[in-house]
Amino acid sequence: MVTFLSGGTGTPKLLDGAAASFSPDETTVIANTGDDVELGGLLVCPDVDTLLFQGGGVLDRERWWGIKGDTTRSHTALQELGEAMGIDDEPAYLPDEKQTAGRPLANWRRFSGAAEFMEIGDRDRAVHLTRTSLLDQGKTLSEVTTALASGFDIKVDVLPMSDDPVASMIHTPDRTMHFQEFWVAEEADPAVDSVEFRGSADAEPAPGVLEALEDDVVVGPSNPVTSIGPMLSVPGIGDALGSTNVVVVSPFIEGEAFSGPAAKLMQAVGAEPGSAGLETAFPFADAFVVDESDDTEFEQPTVETDITMDDRSDAARVTTAVERALEEVR
Repeated sequence: MVTFLSGGTGTPKLLDGAAASFSPDETTVIANTGDDVELGGLLVCPDVDTLLFQGGGVLDRERWWGIKGDTTRSHTALQELGEAMGIDDEPAYLPDEKQTAGRPLANWRRFSGAAEFMEIGDRDRAVHLTRTSLLDQGKTLSEVTTALASGFDIKVDVLPMSDDPVASMIHTPDRTMHFQEFWVAEEADPAVDSVEFRGSADAEPAPGVLEALEDDVVVGPSNPVTSIGPMLSVPGIGDALGSTNVVVVSPFIEGEAFSGPAAKLMQAVGAEPGSAGLETAFPFADAFVVDESDDTEFEQPTVETDITMDDRSDAARVTTAVERALEEVR
């Protein structure tokens, strides 16, 4: 039995080859929900959805988000209507009093859908509409995720990290913004003073999460701060990881991240940017998988391979290295 911690694109890429080493019916994936947003009244769960689309065989693998071949007529219509009304497509973060009104799961991550600053495909929007409607019928995020996974014929168990709201907030010298505004609208350009996981102190692990963390755990090559960090901020998860076997796959080659603002965010939380900061970010790690060209030294066992993943055969190679690392620490 093995459990993957997933966020962003790195871990879904790794999961492309996971079946080469781990049986799907013995695999659980816990997804980050810290960068979820409510956009125009619909709850969007980017990291959960990437897993659904990847496992369901419909993921846009050029972008590693959204559905392949999806149309964007509704998104275009929203932007055109907004332009005609004089509304620009800058993120319209709703006022504080609106952030905690209505659907609690959307606390502190609620944006207007007018002129829609994030591109949402039409089939993609159907997922968000279904999710939000089921939540409004009284189901939990875990229950909805299980139902959606069944609809996409997912072979592994997919769990959100929590059924409670946790919002990844980026504090910049000018203001505080949600991670999606920082990443999508601002293209990760602002300097970062600190990162806050708002709501995490009151959150609980989703049903099944702590049980899944009793198995061997693989921290995929996702952003350590805003993909894995929200999970670690939920009480109980960090303690569970300290009591099991954990292998971390580096999202860096020394100081270079494969994608995203990982290095900038690592600096903001006091960790050395690059592979050298992984021991600080993941003090519970028992072993690491790093690139064969990475000269970073760790006290823990280290397995080296080419960790670049462009296709399923690359992913299978990396998961084989993960299996070797787990064998060293069992």
